[in-house]
Amino acid sequence: MKRMSSTTSARTVAAVLAVDGLLHVYWATGQTWPARDTGRLSQLVLNTQVPFTPQGLIPLAGLLGGSAALLLVRAGRLPGLGRRLPAALPRWAAHAVTGGLLLRGMVGLVWVTGLGADPRDTFYWLNLLLYTPLCLALAAVARMVATAPEPARGPALPAGSAPAR
Repeated sequence: MKRMSSTTSARTVAAVLAVDGLLHVYWATGQTWPARDTGRLSQLVLNTQVPFTPQGLIPLAGLLGGSAALLLVRAGRLPGLGRRLPAALPRWAAHAVTGGLLLRGMVGLVWVTGLGADPRDTFYWLNLLLYTPLCLALAAVARMVATAPEPARGPALPAGSAPAR
């Protein structure tokens, strides 16, 4: 089986993170799709009751969007942004994304055993069939980005200057 390139890997994980971030922005507007109310949405997504408020959702959306961008920088897909950042930041961000996805996947495996999740609840099945496999697969793909050779970086830009067009 052919191994995915770090660019394709970065695009894949970044796309999922970006969509998740946009979903959090959508929820921050007070919408609750795919649930009927925020209580049910919280149960479907988190397996517990937490408030779905803009104060919690917008920072999380920013974290997801920023992580997506840093993965693309790591793969050399946003060179203008990459020249403005410390060289180690995209690599460490890719490792952090890998760790976060792996952690969520491992917690999901615990829930699959029925510990902390009721097999009669919809969350159990979403976790078993969607959340956990997706997080574990994305963790493996993000690891490819994190451990790939450094992309070529152009010269650093002086503060306040714009890249040439």
